[in-house]
Amino acid sequence: MKKVLVADPMNPDAFEKLKALPGLEVIMKTGMDEQELINTIPEFHIAVVRGATKITRNVIQAAANLELIVRAGIGLDNIDCDAAKEKGIQVNNTPAATTTSVAEHALGLMLAAVRNHGKANLSMKAHKWEKKALSGTELFQKTLGIIGSGRIGLEVARLGLAFGMQVLVYDIIDVQTDLDLKQVDLDELLAQSDVISLHLPLNEQTKHMISDAEFAKIKDGVILVNASRGGTVDEKALYEALESGKVRAAGIDVFEKEPPDEYTLIDHPNVIATPHIGAAAKEGQKRSGFEVVSIIEKNTAT
Repeated sequence: MKKVLVADPMNPDAFEKLKALPGLEVIMKTGMDEQELINTIPEFHIAVVRGATKITRNVIQAAANLELIVRAGIGLDNIDCDAAKEKGIQVNNTPAATTTSVAEHALGLMLAAVRNHGKANLSMKAHKWEKKALSGTELFQKTLGIIGSGRIGLEVARLGLAFGMQVLVYDIIDVQTDLDLKQVDLDELLAQSDVISLHLPLNEQTKHMISDAEFAKIKDGVILVNASRGGTVDEKALYEALESGKVRAAGIDVFEKEPPDEYTLIDHPNVIATPHIGAAAKEGQKRSGFEVVSIIEKNTAT
């Protein structure tokens, strides 16, 4: 019997299907810190995580029997993939399962930012009627700049086109799509976009990809949305751009430290902030859970 550790919650139906796979003993144990995980992992052959559990180098070094790590989601920054590769441990994710969930959330942040939804909600709850002060703008016929042309970036492009936006895309690779969009360099995207949405992994190349120099190039009054990874935007530089009015508003789902221990940016009146819930739609989580089961079934079939 191979032992499977489910270290983060997963869709109940998918979990039941996982438990029904032959030749597996499946145990769910969530909320572990690094030391508890180090103590737990040696007996397991497969580990399933989402975003909360960190599979660090120390955990992998303690994993005497681990053969496969499956991330229910897109990003792999909570897994030390280099350490896993050194030990011959396979790492898989579920990149397509939550594409729609994240893309819709990014669009929701755009709408909230251009129409002052956050401020209007707080105003109404304070029993105020600030109709004139909370007027906004449309997305229609505005230019949407998308940084990163993976599955989610292109889905956001499709949604933007459906709203009647012109769409620009920047990526270091050639964009392959039938969508009516234009691939440009980063400087052109920054200069022309009314709304900028990031869809990037976090790595050495993308760390603080949007910082002081980039904010100096953007159109005045831009809307910035980040539902990709914290750290791709320099939070201090973003705060200064918000203070100066260079950035009209920002919708942020991801942060350099999660959960944050510093709330200056989040407390800014022109920031709509959510706690990394882009992928947390029930439908996306269900698809992700069943894709995890499929990956494990494929890798354990005899």
